[in-house]
Amino acid sequence: MTASEQWVLQFCHGYDGPFLDCARQYAALFVGTPYKVCTVYLTGAPSDHVVAGSASDEVIFLDYSSREVRGLKLRAIRDIRRISRARNFAFCIAHRFKPVYVALLGTNLPVIGVHHAFGDYQRRSRQLFANHYCKRLALLGVSNAVRDDLRACLPKWPAERIQTLYNRIDIAAVQAEQVSREEARAFLQLPQDAWIVGNVGRLHPDKDQATLIRGFAQALPNLPGGSLLAIMGSGKLEDSLKALAIELGVAGSVRFLGQVQRGRCYFKAFDLFALTSDHEPFGMVLLEAMAAGVPVVCSDCGGGKEVVASHGMLFPLADSEALSSLLMIQSSLAEINRYEIISSQSARLQQEFSDAIAVEKFWYFYRHIE
Repeated sequence: MTASEQWVLQFCHGYDGPFLDCARQYAALFVGTPYKVCTVYLTGAPSDHVVAGSASDEVIFLDYSSREVRGLKLRAIRDIRRISRARNFAFCIAHRFKPVYVALLGTNLPVIGVHHAFGDYQRRSRQLFANHYCKRLALLGVSNAVRDDLRACLPKWPAERIQTLYNRIDIAAVQAEQVSREEARAFLQLPQDAWIVGNVGRLHPDKDQATLIRGFAQALPNLPGGSLLAIMGSGKLEDSLKALAIELGVAGSVRFLGQVQRGRCYFKAFDLFALTSDHEPFGMVLLEAMAAGVPVVCSDCGGGKEVVASHGMLFPLADSEALSSLLMIQSSLAEINRYEIISSQSARLQQEFSDAIAVEKFWYFYRHIE
């Protein structure tokens, strides 16, 4: 290590689900800069796949279990203190509250806390903790909705210290992974000639696939013959959602695809992507669908509506009738109108949710909190 070499400590709770790509997103901010990135995972076993996906100069696995990081997390604090002293770190980026907590107690570094969910500072104890470290802590929400939740919990904080940096994707890399419409449908065992509405997510109350099934059932008599709803994901509501499809008489038109490894590779199988979540901090699947050239519709709540940003593609939360109307409109669009929607979404993807735009916004934020 040279005397001029500076590092950024990126501290992640784990790498499950979307959080590996979150690590990549933030490591990408420092490509072409004098900074090197050391990414530390609090939980999760060592993995060559994760090392490659982190896109960092160094990756460290602390390999704690979820149980081991409850309470005061003293061992983790000692570990992060040891790591912070081994390099010339300029600051720390910590994803989610536990890494923020450990980084502030274990180091003297400025900490940028990245928050991916609502309610992280609703507890009074967390508010007191954040206020105690307010001179050394700044916060980013992955959407304006999350940012506003943070600001509401910490009302005395200057606005410039709680800002938004949207999640994003490596557009070219995601598109390179996505297979053709024909290949995707063959892999998912979906008919090649059907009009298909797709949904991807846990079968969980937050995702509200019940509204999706109801809206599809209401629209089905007016959709092209043989239309299908394809739901990719698994979860505790699978049985009840299947029962709902039977109750509504559409079980033969609803396909439950289960958990699909590398699911975003197959988004081109869909003619329309629908997200009905009632509690969505952001909605990465919307970006992946947009990258596949699939029009998206979304409930008008949380961060999802910020991704879509078009009233013509939004419907009120839990309103199956409004969703039904949107499905019917989308299924009857002329090809030129569909192309205009896809082109508009592609432009928005490049302008708001690419790594290039995130770099500019991050460094603007950083300069104003130094």
